[in-house]
Amino acid sequence: MAVALLIGLLACRASAVPITPTRDDEVIERLPAVSVRNSNSSEPALALREAQALLDASRKEGDPRLAGRALARLARWSQDPQAPAEVLLLLASAEQYLHQFDRATARLQALVQRDPRQAQAWLVLATMHRVRGRYADSDAACRALLSLRAQPYADGCVVENLALRGEHDAARRQLQALIAAAADASIRGWLLTTLAELEQRAGRVQASEQAWRRALQAVPDSYTSIGYADFLLDNQRPREAWRVLQPQVRTDPVMLRLAIAAQRAGMAQATVLQAELRERFALADQRTESSGHERERAMMALEIERDPAAALRVARRNVEHQREPLDVLLLARCAAAAKDDGARNEARQLARTMGLRDARLDAL
Repeated sequence: MAVALLIGLLACRASAVPITPTRDDEVIERLPAVSVRNSNSSEPALALREAQALLDASRKEGDPRLAGRALARLARWSQDPQAPAEVLLLLASAEQYLHQFDRATARLQALVQRDPRQAQAWLVLATMHRVRGRYADSDAACRALLSLRAQPYADGCVVENLALRGEHDAARRQLQALIAAAADASIRGWLLTTLAELEQRAGRVQASEQAWRRALQAVPDSYTSIGYADFLLDNQRPREAWRVLQPQVRTDPVMLRLAIAAQRAGMAQATVLQAELRERFALADQRTESSGHERERAMMALEIERDPAAALRVARRNVEHQREPLDVLLLARCAAAAKDDGARNEARQLARTMGLRDARLDAL
């Protein structure tokens, strides 16, 4: 399940330089379309509402600056280990969104030590450990959820890790039972997405597509749409991927898939989309804060710029911090495109070390 720093604390990019306009109509920055007013109140409940609105807007718009503003709104509590649990959870969620995994993990571990009954903290910890390829640590957080009887999240947590390790039959049976029992559409969508990803890694294309379609019917959000679009692109169906993504807000991940789909399908929109992507990345390079999303940069270099060597460099940097199946697969694909057998072996060894099983990786 996708579980969503203070800007001044984010690492500055060494390559950042001031932008100097060369003409009056030059675009220096695209401002967020969302405006969220902050009161600067020291009342935790009000600060939480305002910070949550900023983080929600950041996720919707794909703009990390809004997540940075959410962290800034809660800055007075960021160094207080006795801050209200809800504040610490929101701080960690924003840090996770910005890929500040170490900081978010430390914050949540301190919270569950203080109060082991914090189910949401255990769930986010399980997710972050899983994203980083630390399945044993994720298992421990899942067990904590089981002890709290936090269902269906506890069972879903366990089965996600089972699926990642290649225990496809057992995970499939458990997921199907959980899906059949799920009355809430968002929970059903999460479970169906997990099933679709399992079937992809198992090499079962038809079963994966069926699950993706059901997930999209349950929850037609950006995460599911991007996942299904990636599936369609992997199966050489770019025009269908294009159609799936049309209703979504054009965040960088959505825009990238649209550009890839347009390029592969020979659509007239490809040139415009590629130019806008390059502009977005160039503007992002000028900021002092970083979203940490190197995956899209590697995909851009591989698919749009057709520069496998550059793509491989970024993909290697990406897996230093994020090791979802797509990240490991992307590393292997970049290595194959660069004809670098050593890097391809790195990807396979990384998967073995993590305990990840993926038929797509085996096929490369």
